[in-house]
Amino acid sequence: MTTHYDLIAIGAGSGGLSVAERAARYGKRCAVIESGALGGTCVNVGCVPKKVMWFGAHLAGAIQDAAGYGFDVSLQGFDWGRLKAGRDRYVQGINDWYRTYLADSDIDLITGQAKFVDARTLSVNGRHYTADHICIAVGGCPDVPEVPGAELGITSDGFFALEERTERVAIVGSGYIAVEIAGVLQALGSDVTLLLRKAHLLRPFDAMLRECLMEEMLNAGISILSGTQVDAVHQQADDSLCLDLSHGKKLEGIDCLIWAVGRHPNTAGLNLPAAGVATDVPGFIPTDEFEQTAVSGISALGDVNGKAALTPVAIAAARRMADRLYGGQADRKLDYSLIPTVVFSHPPIGTVGLTEEQARDLHGEAVKVYSTRFTAMYHALSGRDSKTAMKLVTVGAREKVVGCHIIGDGADEMLQGFAVAIGLGATKRDLDDTIALHPTSAEELVTMR
Repeated sequence: MTTHYDLIAIGAGSGGLSVAERAARYGKRCAVIESGALGGTCVNVGCVPKKVMWFGAHLAGAIQDAAGYGFDVSLQGFDWGRLKAGRDRYVQGINDWYRTYLADSDIDLITGQAKFVDARTLSVNGRHYTADHICIAVGGCPDVPEVPGAELGITSDGFFALEERTERVAIVGSGYIAVEIAGVLQALGSDVTLLLRKAHLLRPFDAMLRECLMEEMLNAGISILSGTQVDAVHQQADDSLCLDLSHGKKLEGIDCLIWAVGRHPNTAGLNLPAAGVATDVPGFIPTDEFEQTAVSGISALGDVNGKAALTPVAIAAARRMADRLYGGQADRKLDYSLIPTVVFSHPPIGTVGLTEEQARDLHGEAVKVYSTRFTAMYHALSGRDSKTAMKLVTVGAREKVVGCHIIGDGADEMLQGFAVAIGLGATKRDLDDTIALHPTSAEELVTMR
């Protein structure tokens, strides 16, 4: 027996849930296929649990800062298990809510691994399902490098499964996952070493952000080994790990090794050739500006198409796709050219638009940059020498703002409104003409000279 739908989303993460929800609002019969927990990476092993851990780490810093404000407090201890249990309950609540929401929205949830039979048919647990449109939104999973002993380490997924804080941690990677986990573990009491294959953290980001974050992490006590590769991993007699590094060096006595070296799409088990859907070498599915694959009636969005691995991007692309397919909005699509993003490092980073280097490559001498670096008022009494840095990248005689980059306390909350302004074509004069909110760090963005 075959069940037919207007739309089937493969994957109950941000993209799959969003496209089905929007299509159902248009009166379409929809289903979502998922083999794991509802909510995908973001809810279960990504944004949500990460932010809970970040809040815990932030509180650890606030306790240390409190003495400067006259409080006689000290950090008497930290219960990792209690934080994890509370975090897991919160995540489970979201999982349960999604299940109820799907039922209330008349969206069928099909549990199991989907495999293509042909371009319109999927097989799940021996049953066949067909759809006029199939959206592939299966997300991705962490990479593990092919080095001897790599299995002795864990990935970011394993980090969220840790039942207790580990004392001495090595993290391999230079991207946002690596720096976020490093910051959390250091703030919660672990001895952290970060190993970078090249010279810089966060290589695609503006140089100001990279340099300031490295300085802050070093000042916090995180050891950073740049230009270093792990050649092999060994377990020692005391169950700790020894890492054989490039140039004949070793890193011994490691309690936990975390690989944060990238992610790959979960496309291997879909039997895509049966549907005629092609992938590139890593397994990403190429799509056009409308998220459409080369096969009519099959789309791919979110992490799986390799464009921008961000939860809000998957949601936005999914909703626009449903608007185009079922809402009579033939040109509805996501503009990927101006995507704001936040890195929950310590301190956090907010960034949108072109880096200074990108702007100069595109616009040459038409680029003018405004920047500032200062100690936020909070740290006047905290006793910590932590800096906030900001940069505006402008282009042309009108000084249109094409990039905004912030690192410092509150950067994550500041960026959203400025992203709106930049998306609307704000100029430096527009920011200058905005009344500042005083005393805040955000006011520096409208008073910069």
